[in-house]
Amino acid sequence: MSDWVKRDGDAIWHPFTPLRGMDEPIVIEKAEGVNLYTSAGGRIIDAISSWWVNIHGHSHPHLADAISKQANALEHVIFAGFTHKPAIELAERLLEILPDNQSKIFYSDNGSTAVEVAIKMAFQYFYNQGIERKKIIAIDGAYHGDTFGAMSVGERGPFTDPFDPYLFNVEFLDFPSPEKEEEVWQRFQTLIAEGEVASFIFEPIIQGASGMRIYSKSLLDKMIKLAQANDVICIADEVMTGFGRTGGLFASDLLASNPDIFCLSKGLTGGALAMGVTSCTDKIQEAYRSNDLMKTFFHGHSFTGNPMTCAVANASLDLLLTKECEENRARINNRHRAFEQDLIGQDLVRNTRVLGTIIAFELNTERDTSYFNEARHHLYPYFIDKGILIRPLGNVIYLIPPYVISDEDLDFIYRTILNFLNEYPSLIKNQEL
Repeated sequence: MSDWVKRDGDAIWHPFTPLRGMDEPIVIEKAEGVNLYTSAGGRIIDAISSWWVNIHGHSHPHLADAISKQANALEHVIFAGFTHKPAIELAERLLEILPDNQSKIFYSDNGSTAVEVAIKMAFQYFYNQGIERKKIIAIDGAYHGDTFGAMSVGERGPFTDPFDPYLFNVEFLDFPSPEKEEEVWQRFQTLIAEGEVASFIFEPIIQGASGMRIYSKSLLDKMIKLAQANDVICIADEVMTGFGRTGGLFASDLLASNPDIFCLSKGLTGGALAMGVTSCTDKIQEAYRSNDLMKTFFHGHSFTGNPMTCAVANASLDLLLTKECEENRARINNRHRAFEQDLIGQDLVRNTRVLGTIIAFELNTERDTSYFNEARHHLYPYFIDKGILIRPLGNVIYLIPPYVISDEDLDFIYRTILNFLNEYPSLIKNQEL
């Protein structure tokens, strides 16, 4: 054990990590592009963009320069009663690329807080008008974050069991898999007709943490249209899907109907600094435009609109909106689709899917697909040993790489996955995975 690993073990509590029984963490000294370099001299390809945030590659000089320049000019200022150019420019640029119905940007700190802001914004929209609406509709299997509001509208299970008594009630729809679409649609209509629903929150088209599960665009369009016709606020959680992950700049670009509120984070800053954004329509703002102080949206964070974070988000947009980045995303999608053909028909593979720069498939274990499927405990170290960071969701293997990944690195990852499938059939079939 290195001294740094021991010091880590003595002082740090890592996320989603038991305090006993886990392998020692790997010390990363530096990173560049898609490569993570360990203190032991190894190289690991970051095939999941370090929890889906790093869209332009690590240590990108354009992002680093933006942070450095801003830090030497204005590192932070309270955002109540003050403003600054990076925040104004970022808000304007985001509104240019978001759907036309979005007209205001609210800054926060991360994806969970972007969702918290959205939920509170929707509830208070009705409260300010003296309308009593207390229900939220969400989709089973959702992950919207780990703060209490975000947990309330997310999948209930082992992650939330200790907190269930403190979470507010939510109407959960079954995940709209093809065989359940009509049932989900009927229940959604019934809930909307009751007139008690304030908002409908969803990860548009693809659920991330529950296993990169894809559902019908046409069904979601129908749900949004019906909800908005009944003055139900539609909240699109684009924390994972935003900024090019699904092909367009936002997953909602693939829909005919525009949600009322957007939640953004992760790729917003290219993975350089933590930031959250909640955007909304002018209609929602109207409920807050009043001389009555008590109709103010009383929400904020110490680091709201941090200048350095806004500056690096602007720099990330510079890169995102280039033709080169667009071509890279298309290239990755084409490569994934070609690799999907290699996976289809494999005995150990089921339910392959590709959306934008995301590819995912399930291992054919008899155990149900879930985060706690034992397969993940074997898959993660296997690929780390081969020099690839893949963090499986149970028995779901997925790739969501930085847009700068080369064809050579993609080919290496694909070959390694196929080698795994060839090397471990007996292990998987014997239910050790």
